[in-house]
Amino acid sequence: MKTSTDKQRLDTTETSEAGLLTTITSIAGVREFVRSARRDGKMIALVPTMGYLHEGHAALVDAARRDNDIVIASLFVNPLQFGPNEDYDAYPRDEVRDKKLLTEHGCNLLFAPSVKEMYPEPMATTVELPELARVLCGKSRPTHFAGVTTVVSKLFHIVQPDNAYFGQKDGQQAAIIRKMVRDLNIPVSVISVPTVREADGLAKSSRNAYLTDEQRMHAPVLYRALTAARQLLEQGERDTRRLKDTMQHIIAKEPEVNLDYAEVVRLSNLQSIGHAEGEIMLAVAAYVGKARLIDNFQLNVGSNDVTNLYK
Repeated sequence: MKTSTDKQRLDTTETSEAGLLTTITSIAGVREFVRSARRDGKMIALVPTMGYLHEGHAALVDAARRDNDIVIASLFVNPLQFGPNEDYDAYPRDEVRDKKLLTEHGCNLLFAPSVKEMYPEPMATTVELPELARVLCGKSRPTHFAGVTTVVSKLFHIVQPDNAYFGQKDGQQAAIIRKMVRDLNIPVSVISVPTVREADGLAKSSRNAYLTDEQRMHAPVLYRALTAARQLLEQGERDTRRLKDTMQHIIAKEPEVNLDYAEVVRLSNLQSIGHAEGEIMLAVAAYVGKARLIDNFQLNVGSNDVTNLYK
């Protein structure tokens, strides 16, 4: 039964020329909204976010609007995916700005639950994919992806979307979520949207807010390293050792940037490969000051050509 509190949440709105944004903070309220949309035969998209939204998130909402009738964005800084001494408390937050961006891009519903709403009691159940989660970012953030898959699984069950949209920048995350969806027969299509970049190639990220002006000047080295590796692929190089050495060498030239990893993996299972062919990911991660930045290129490597997987 809908309570007066739920009714109040359903009536919370923001407006712009692009449309109307409803904000709901309760799981029951979201489920009621979705049931109503389903009765009208609407196709529903979910854009999961942790807030502090930027042009990359706007691109996800835009892609979702093109393919669906209703776009739901979630805003939840998930404590389960932050390890000890990570930046959960300091993670940037600005819900007013987030609502403005979502409204301007025609998002229909913002689901913004509290931690207590999502986790009313300590979690006894988690969703984990250890083989895919222990590589790349998982080496330095061993509990991170269990937190991601657990909260995304909860969001999929709460919203029950037809399609869910994730940024290509978080390539390992998207690969893990796709595998989770296949393994658990969750009826949702996971769609990757190309990374949105600054003019100098730096991938848009909420954590870019941590960078000082000087650190910001050094941060695009991740993009330059990926670009150099891709150029080698286009020239016919298929030995991944040389690709990785090239990326490591370029990043090592920046004294303010501390490399975490530079890898070449098969996209389907995230395992390192010796010969680059088929669908692969060039992936880098590095610390620039206190900000841990990640980036990747996802490519289809043929015998004579190299193409982007997402356009």
